[in-house]
Amino acid sequence: MTERSTPNKPITELQQAILDFLWTAGPSTAEQVRRAIAAQHPLKESTVRTLLRRLEGRGLLTHTLDGKTFVYSATSAPRSLAARAVRHLIERFCNGSVDQFVLGMVDEKVLSAQQLERLANKVRNRK
Repeated sequence: MTERSTPNKPITELQQAILDFLWTAGPSTAEQVRRAIAAQHPLKESTVRTLLRRLEGRGLLTHTLDGKTFVYSATSAPRSLAARAVRHLIERFCNGSVDQFVLGMVDEKVLSAQQLERLANKVRNRK
């Protein structure tokens, strides 16, 4: 199974660190990414390049060339990736039922009735 064939597979903590850096810093080289995550994840540049290629294979990154150097950029905003992760949770734990997912969030006090009402209003008022 290739990375591209698993677009809904959750990202790892290390992949998240890379994406967080790219969302904050903008387009960056593998070396810039490696230096940025080195405190929590000391890796060789070749390992970082492999991780970047895998994220690109999943459609989460893209690259351009600056001379012979790849410059990577995130293809989606954090909110979009979060929505994909939630979709994965809904499919995995709630048999695809958004209603069951939201009810579970209310039952477990992740969402209050007031928050749920505010969200419902936002959905109603959306064009």
